[in-house]
Amino acid sequence: MLKSLRLFALLLVFSAAASAFTLEEFQFDSPGQEAEFRELISKLRCLVCQNESLEGSQADLAQDLREEVYGMMREGKSKEEILVFLTDRYGDFVLYDPPLKPSTYVLWFGPFVLIGIAAFFMVRSLVRSRAGPPSSLSESEQERLQQLLDTPPGGEDKPL
Repeated sequence: MLKSLRLFALLLVFSAAASAFTLEEFQFDSPGQEAEFRELISKLRCLVCQNESLEGSQADLAQDLREEVYGMMREGKSKEEILVFLTDRYGDFVLYDPPLKPSTYVLWFGPFVLIGIAAFFMVRSLVRSRAGPPSSLSESEQERLQQLLDTPPGGEDKPL
């Protein structure tokens, strides 16, 4: 138990140190510039981690991209110029909110198409299960079955 607590405390210390690693090395002229930098890197996806933004990623490539974004901001480039540069270099994948265009239709509409296909098959399955199994008895067999069901117990027995 004590070993587990030590390990947990050690993990907490290292995780706190790792999260502090990301942005402290950058120096900004104003808090507004820092906020703009944070906003910009939060819109960009880490190309290695894929589900993390550049702001939160610990990958070396993410650190390189943060430094590149920082350098472009220091050169006086606007957010749009930086985003255009990065999308030209890495494609729309680098953006968390990619633009709507033919090459991103699958990304935007693909999940809805898949949900629609799944709903179609689910409804079709439900309709088929409510209809019941198809009757395999002939008309004369169904009449004979109905007669047997209508005959009270202990009543007249007829040979099948």
